[in-house]
Amino acid sequence: MRIFLVTTLLLIVSHILPAQVLVDVESGLVFQGYNRVQVPNPGGTRFDLNRDFDLQGPVIPLRIRVNYTFGERHNIAALWAPFSVNYNGSVDFDIDFEGESFPAGSELTNTYVFNSYRLTYRYDIVKSSDWTVGIGFTGKIRDAKIELQATDGASTSKTDLGFVPLLHLYTAYTGGKIMPFVEADGLAGGPGRAFDIFAGGSLPISPWMSIKAGYRLLEGGADIEEVYNFTILHYAVVGLQFRW
Repeated sequence: MRIFLVTTLLLIVSHILPAQVLVDVESGLVFQGYNRVQVPNPGGTRFDLNRDFDLQGPVIPLRIRVNYTFGERHNIAALWAPFSVNYNGSVDFDIDFEGESFPAGSELTNTYVFNSYRLTYRYDIVKSSDWTVGIGFTGKIRDAKIELQATDGASTSKTDLGFVPLLHLYTAYTGGKIMPFVEADGLAGGPGRAFDIFAGGSLPISPWMSIKAGYRLLEGGADIEEVYNFTILHYAVVGLQFRW
C-alpha cells in the first residue's frame, strides 16, 4: 500500500512538472551466506539459519522502484523490496528462541522475512554528458520476522518493525550505449549496520525501455538486547527499466 501511494503521487506530479520517470523492476537469484540469529541477546541460543539448516529454494527476489527526476539534478525514489526465505531440518543442540525451547534433533521449519520499504532523495552534484554523480539520503522501513516451528506444533516468532536512516550514493557513466553504474544505501555505527550495494549496467533496447544486469550485495543487522541478527545476501540481478 505504501509503495502504491508513493508511486501514484510521483506519477501524478510527473504530469504536472517537467520531469523524467523511471520504473525499475528487478529479479534474479539470491545466494545467502551467513544468517546468524540469537533471540533474546543474551539468553537465547546463537545459531545460523543458513548454515545449520537446509535452505528451501531457489530464492527469486522482486524489487520495484519508481524514480522521479525533476529540475535535472533532483531525484526522488520509492522502493518496495519484499524478501522471504524458508529453511528446514534439525540440529544436534538445543535451541532457546524467544521464550521457546526446541530440543536437539527437533525437526524445524524456519521462516526469515525482511521486507524493505524506502524513500530516497538524491542530488546530482555532477551532471554531464559522460558522468552522473549523486549523493543523498534514504529513509528505510524494515518489516522483519524470524519464526521457528517444530513438527510437534511448538512455535514462536520474533518480529521487528523499525526506521533506519541511510546514506545514498550513485555514480553512472553515461557516455556510451551501455551505462555502467554503482548505487548504494548504507550506514554503520552503534549496535548495527546496513548496506545495499549494486554494481552493474543497463542497455537501451528501445527509446523507453532498457535491460539491466549486475550484482547486488545486502549485508547488515543489529546487536541489541532484544535480538542479535546479521545476514549477508548475494544477488545475481536481471531486470527491466521503463522511462518516460
